[in-house]
Amino acid sequence: MQRFEYQVVPAPKKGEKSKTAKTTADRFAVALTSLMNKMGADGWEYQRADTLPCEERVGFTGSKTAFQNMLIFRREIKADTATAPRSTPIFAPIPAELFTDPDPVETEVKEDLPTRAQLRASRAY
Repeated sequence: MQRFEYQVVPAPKKGEKSKTAKTTADRFAVALTSLMNKMGADGWEYQRADTLPCEERVGFTGSKTAFQNMLIFRREIKADTATAPRSTPIFAPIPAELFTDPDPVETEVKEDLPTRAQLRASRAY
């Protein structure tokens, strides 16, 4: 049984300069060609291009949906690695010691600072 692994990369948004490419479409084709040749040299086979929605932040609290153009590649997994079990899961759990602070910072409480009630009283008219 054939097994594949996939890689998704963003499609180029700008063209590349070239002596032979004069128009925008030609420059974009040069950028796409160089990306495809680079992926092909690493053994990746082009499958398709997809446009997928993506939530983006706008300002501090807003969000909008933008669309991203993605190129999908695949390559066959070799037989010896396809049957071998993975030594680590794809999404490994995060160790608990990363959530605790090994050196907690001790803060001093200054006694001479005014309290909230004292600040309110000083602002009263």
